[in-house]
Amino acid sequence: MRGDQLASGHAGRAVTPRGGDLRGGVLPPGRPISPQTNGKWIALAQDRAARPADGGAFAEDFAATWRRAYRLCRDQPGDGTVRTRHGDAMLLSEFVLTRVVEVAVHGLDLADALEREAWLTPAAGDAVAELLLGAEHAPAADKLGWSHSRFLRKATGRELLNKAGAAQVERLAIRWLALG
Repeated sequence: MRGDQLASGHAGRAVTPRGGDLRGGVLPPGRPISPQTNGKWIALAQDRAARPADGGAFAEDFAATWRRAYRLCRDQPGDGTVRTRHGDAMLLSEFVLTRVVEVAVHGLDLADALEREAWLTPAAGDAVAELLLGAEHAPAADKLGWSHSRFLRKATGRELLNKAGAAQVERLAIRWLALG
């Protein structure tokens, strides 16, 4: 498991916005989150959005949440399984990787929206490239000469390939993984 890349996660039990546990009947195996639980999450989000913005409190809450998620994931076997919110079984290590992808992709979106320079940690960039290209083809991404941010933008359609870039991708036999 790539715990050092974790920004948010799942640890054999789901971590809810208030640190609760989705085991014990709320998320039975093979079933998605109940409408009641989903409604509670929406109400919590609406309550948080209605409060005055407090950047310091938000940053503290975020830091406490990612540290708790990291600790919970670190303490679980990497080959353990979790249930996604849709009820699907998934390896913990693979679920954590999906969270790295989400943070990376939406981090780019946020940087663009705020007109800030985007960045990815090298570990997150490597993990996403390996996921998108497969371990055997991930080194091809380095041959493109793009930063991790540019690679991710192009791989997810956030930045279009020009003719030269398309030819380079074709020459390297890179096939993008479809995200959806």
